Amino acid sequence: MDWQALLLNDRVVASLVTALVGGGVVAAGWFWTHALSRRRDKLLRNERIDDIQRALLAEIRAHVVALERQSDAGGLEARPLISDEDYLPILPHDANDRIFRAIVEEVHMLPEWAIDPVVRYYRLLAVRAALAQDIRSNAKDYPRRAAEMFRDYVLLNEETLETGLDAMEILTASVKGGRREVEAALARRRREIEGDLTVAVNTRSSDPRGQ
Repeated sequence: MDWQALLLNDRVVASLVTALVGGGVVAAGWFWTHALSRRRDKLLRNERIDDIQRALLAEIRAHVVALERQSDAGGLEARPLISDEDYLPILPHDANDRIFRAIVEEVHMLPEWAIDPVVRYYRLLAVRAALAQDIRSNAKDYPRRAAEMFRDYVLLNEETLETGLDAMEILTASVKGGRREVEAALARRRREIEGDLTVAVNTRSSDPRGQ
């Protein structure tokens, strides 16, 4: 077979060119489709992450507002402690983690700066609920033990409030502007803490008693 003659044949050349062009078009189309698919998946993932953060923010905010009202009104601290008179304060049977429980399998999708404060807040909610149940079960037969547990419950409420405020601050910044906004919020918090420490040191230094 004369390969040179075959390669010079117009029909063969045209077929080769057509095949090369067609293959290139198919390959380009595959890469383009793949790129569009990845872009779409990324957009959908970002939208889902944003939805999760907004939902968690709303749930945390609702409970934090309730805790702030308790604090402003004297809250649980204003109630008598459990005593030998079998007094049992009313402890809420609240469910403040429904959204978190619904998306717990997707928590890993959250930005790394949001995972820690969110998990810490909901862990405190779980501890708080378990402690409330223990107080109820011990109040009748072991009132003194229940009284000590109730004091821990009050302190836990305060810690839950502070942790909730931290989580709200991070989630709000994350939804608003992502990493840059979160870093700016953390920087503001550091400056506030440093300022408070400076004021405390200066106040103590100006104390004529040196105390």
